[in-house]
Amino acid sequence: MNVFEIISQGLLYTSVSFNSNFLEANVFNILLLLIGLIYVLRKFLGSILVDRQSKVLFAINESEQRLKQANIRLNEAEKQLAQTQLIINQIINEAEITAKKVRESILEQGKSDIDKLTKSSKASVKFAENQVKLQIQQQITTLAIQKVSVALKSQMNSIMQTKIIDQGIMQLEGKINL
Repeated sequence: MNVFEIISQGLLYTSVSFNSNFLEANVFNILLLLIGLIYVLRKFLGSILVDRQSKVLFAINESEQRLKQANIRLNEAEKQLAQTQLIINQIINEAEITAKKVRESILEQGKSDIDKLTKSSKASVKFAENQVKLQIQQQITTLAIQKVSVALKSQMNSIMQTKIIDQGIMQLEGKINL
């Protein structure tokens, strides 16, 4: 009501009168209504806007804090990623070195096994050759004895037997007398 009094007093001094005709005074009424709304709602809307502004500022500050924390975590994660990458590279290098050593060890072991097998097979072949030689010698000896025995049987008669016996006795007598 205070607003209406001020407006009506101000209008009286400026020689403007209050028009009661509703259709003619529509613009004036709208202006009065707007001024009244602005005056009345200014404090109400002002407090709402101040609350809204403080909430928005709080949300912005909170978002900035979260952004800072996210950047800190990002930096830490990047550092951890770099450290992890270094460790992975070291593991890969160690695995390659170990693989080379294992490969060389396997190759050396293979060469050693081949040498052992070669020596073993040579020894087996020599042993087999010696066995074959012994068997051949035994067969040759057996065959020679059989052949001599057959030849002696065919050539041996009673006169020859007597001569061989006499010779054997004479040789024995010579040994006994000495």
